[in-house]
Amino acid sequence: MNRRIGWPDQIVIILIVGVLYAVLDLGKGMVEPLSAAVHPTIHLNPAYLPYYAGRSLLRMFIAYLLSLLFALSYGRIAAYHKIAGKLMIPALDILQSVPVLGFLSVTVTGFLHLFPGSELGAEFASIFAIFTAQAWNMTFSFYQSLTMIPSDLREAANIYRLRPWARFRNLEVPYSMIGLIWNSMMSFGGSWFFLAASESISVLHNTIQLPGIGSYMATAILHGDVTALIYGIVTMIIVIVVVDQFVWRPLVAWSQKFKLDMNESEDPPSSWFLQLLRRSTFIQSIIQMTMPSLYKMQEAFVLPIRRPLRKEKSRRNRIMTNLLYATLAILILMFSLRYALSAANEVASLGLFEILNVLKLGFYTFLRVLAGTILGALWTIPVGVAIGMNNRLSRIMQPIVQIAASFPSNAIFPLITLWYLQLHVNFQWGAIPLMMLGTQWYILFSVIAGAMAIPSGLKEASSILQLRSVTRWKTLILPAIFPYLVTGGITASGGAWNASIVAEIVTWKTHTLTASGLGSYIANATTNGNWAQITWGIAVMSIYVVIINRFVWRKLHHIAETKYHLE
Repeated sequence: MNRRIGWPDQIVIILIVGVLYAVLDLGKGMVEPLSAAVHPTIHLNPAYLPYYAGRSLLRMFIAYLLSLLFALSYGRIAAYHKIAGKLMIPALDILQSVPVLGFLSVTVTGFLHLFPGSELGAEFASIFAIFTAQAWNMTFSFYQSLTMIPSDLREAANIYRLRPWARFRNLEVPYSMIGLIWNSMMSFGGSWFFLAASESISVLHNTIQLPGIGSYMATAILHGDVTALIYGIVTMIIVIVVVDQFVWRPLVAWSQKFKLDMNESEDPPSSWFLQLLRRSTFIQSIIQMTMPSLYKMQEAFVLPIRRPLRKEKSRRNRIMTNLLYATLAILILMFSLRYALSAANEVASLGLFEILNVLKLGFYTFLRVLAGTILGALWTIPVGVAIGMNNRLSRIMQPIVQIAASFPSNAIFPLITLWYLQLHVNFQWGAIPLMMLGTQWYILFSVIAGAMAIPSGLKEASSILQLRSVTRWKTLILPAIFPYLVTGGITASGGAWNASIVAEIVTWKTHTLTASGLGSYIANATTNGNWAQITWGIAVMSIYVVIINRFVWRKLHHIAETKYHLE
């Protein structure tokens, strides 16, 4: 059957060719020579901004794809293996609270040695740092969705005898799609916060600034070039809007097909680019040509699994699997003990008074984290529900909240510091709003996803029953968004611990405001290069996170899993 190539196909082909050319052209810059004498130079000429924006976007999308693979695999293992989950989820809490710069300082040397004389090593280090800013939130979202799958859907999968891959493809990923997409938006937007730090790499007292919009803005701030800084901010906003129109908005509109809803929404989310793709016969032809091959590849991997196993063979496989897990656990324990002993020797040199004092500083930061999370929830819950339950409002607000969440708030910390100095604000309290600027968006995006996932039938039932506003919130909205709110709270809390590193100590010219807390302690220790203080500070932060996870978030997650989920 001959099909005419219309204007939608022409636009799509031009876009595909343009993207492929851009990726190849930008990718060439990643393998440029790199040495102690040859470093990338950041130019403040606005003509370089499109190239810098492209390099930053390429890093962020590579990191996002790695984060997505990590979230799907890590979240599934943690959800379905109880013993492993008891270790993996607390580990995830610790990982998301460790400062991004901590990962960067540990990994950069290894990546540079892996690719000597090439910029690729620094690129991998930067991508890994961006990965650490994206992966944890997405993993929590997918893990939470897997634990909240309704029992009737699980029973249907058992009746049809779906094997792991079929269950993953037909049940687990579709059910988690709405929450995963909105948390992907948040993770992608949140990584802009650490872009400048991830593109400016320091190793052995040598700084490497990779070409990117983050490095451009950092250089503009360093040189006091306000015009260049404005150019950078405008470019960042344009990039965020373009990504929203060509990536996130189509995904949000497409994800509505996975909504558990018997009734069609009156005004579902829409995307002009998604409509363009659906009208393109070129895209449809590619799908028709590639899908049979993909299914054959899938069957080649799945069919051997579907063959019935004898009980003896099945039991032997379970024994081998348990031995593998035990071996991995022993190896991890050995490496952990080795580094724990080394760290203990360094910490012992601090003295008992300082060790106890850091515990006290951790409590001060904990109070700020608690206050920031609660204050952030007070405004993000009603706003998130309003956006998620009103598709027209969602179309208007989605790019706005995306820009607000993506804008690196630490870039305006100096201006807030000046304002605090003029008003004589007590910075012990003033650090809380700074922490909120980087963490409240996690709650907002999670609540929006939860509100969008409420079936239209339940909304119509509440309208028919003419439930009053308070009753509607109590019986429908809060129970429906509670699991998503818990996920947002976990990631916001972890993000607040991370943000305390830059929020508890800020500077304006010769003035420095410092709040007593664990974040400022670690920041000062990093500046002074005191590894004993850095080690003990991160250890104390991990201890607080594990305790809060054990006695607060895990209990709330259990309530959400057993009481507040759709059946």
